[in-house]
Amino acid sequence: METPRAETFRKLLEKSPDNPMILCSLGIELFKEGRYPEAREHLARAVENKPDYSVAYRMLGRTHFELRENAEARRVFARGREVAQENGDLQTVREIDVFLRRLEKREAGEG
Repeated sequence: METPRAETFRKLLEKSPDNPMILCSLGIELFKEGRYPEAREHLARAVENKPDYSVAYRMLGRTHFELRENAEARRVFARGREVAQENGDLQTVREIDVFLRRLEKREAGEG
C-alpha cells in the first residue's frame, strides 16, 4: 500500500511528468517505503531532467547503495558530490561523503 504522500506525488506527476522536483519527491517517498527499484527509476529521471539537482543525486546514490549496486552508487555519488560542491550545497557534500565511506567499508568487507 502506497503512502498518501507518494499517492499525491504520483498524481502531480501525471500533470507534469518531467518535473524533477516531483520525480525526486516521489522517489524519496518510494525509498522510504523500501521500494528501491521504483525509487531508482524516478530519481534517475529527476537527475536526467535537472543535472544540477544534488539532492536527487544523493538519494539516487543511496538507492543504488541499498540495492547493493556498488559501482553505480559510487559513480552517482561522485557526480552528485561534484554538483553539490558547484552549488555550494555543503550539507549534501557531507552526506554523500558519509555514504562513500560506508561504500568503501562494504567493499573492503566483501573483497
